Amino acid sequence: MSYILGLRKELGPERCHRPLIMAGAGILFVNERNEILLQKRADNGFWGWPGGSLELGESFEEAAIREAKEESGLICDEIEFFSLESGKETHYIYPNGDEIYCAGAVFFCRKYHGELKIQEDEVTEQRFFSFEDLPDDLDPINKPFILRAFEEIKSKA
Repeated sequence: MSYILGLRKELGPERCHRPLIMAGAGILFVNERNEILLQKRADNGFWGWPGGSLELGESFEEAAIREAKEESGLICDEIEFFSLESGKETHYIYPNGDEIYCAGAVFFCRKYHGELKIQEDEVTEQRFFSFEDLPDDLDPINKPFILRAFEEIKSKA
């Protein structure tokens, strides 16, 4: 059982949905055409990057690499720090009523290998998007970072 799910279980049924600070990490895979890999989440239908919460003793980098491999099938050869996310903008209520405030790190990965593979219990679809082709239903927490990521990618092109 994951750390966050364990905490919710200990809170008990009356308080299990209360807001928690969730430490998380994600990867923005960038391909040779400067497109970013996004995934459509199974629980809410939003598009966002591969990522998730840290487990006890795990670094941001380790969590980002682990989650990216679990969710996308891709293995990071090198990652580069992109941004921190935190604050009221990261408040989210999951479809089951669980509330979080995310405190996380996001990394770019331009050097990777492996084959795209969907983690079916969490992801329904995944593909690389250009800035001009971004879907309308971006994850509200990820959206500002995705837009900023494209600005940075464009400035380095």
